[in-house]
Amino acid sequence: MKIKINVSTDRIDKPIVAESILETGTLLNISQAHFDSSHGEIVADVPQNDFENFRDSLISKGAKVIQLDSPVNRDDDECVDCGACVSICPKNVFKIDENWNVNMEPENCIQCGTCIKTCPHGALSIQNLMEQ
Repeated sequence: MKIKINVSTDRIDKPIVAESILETGTLLNISQAHFDSSHGEIVADVPQNDFENFRDSLISKGAKVIQLDSPVNRDDDECVDCGACVSICPKNVFKIDENWNVNMEPENCIQCGTCIKTCPHGALSIQNLMEQ
């Protein structure tokens, strides 16, 4: 399952993700990480059966964690199936079917945001941890 971990600036210099991995024995695959002066954000895949323990460990260390049910969301009323997202996505989340409709495989999404910037109709959005 995909999760998003948000770490505030006062925690960035602490190895809270590494500590949580060692503490819980959870294996995870980090697909996206971004750190700047305001926060750190990680998108990762975590085994379903390890999610709760891993999440609780991270939260106890000051991180915010959400499960990403759909890392990228599409407003079907705004999407015109133009395919701009298809050509730009580095993980092939979007595919055009035989009827020229754009379909999604959101489980491949790494939340890079490229599709959102490219979409001429503003039909795509990313689940934001700060909205939780």
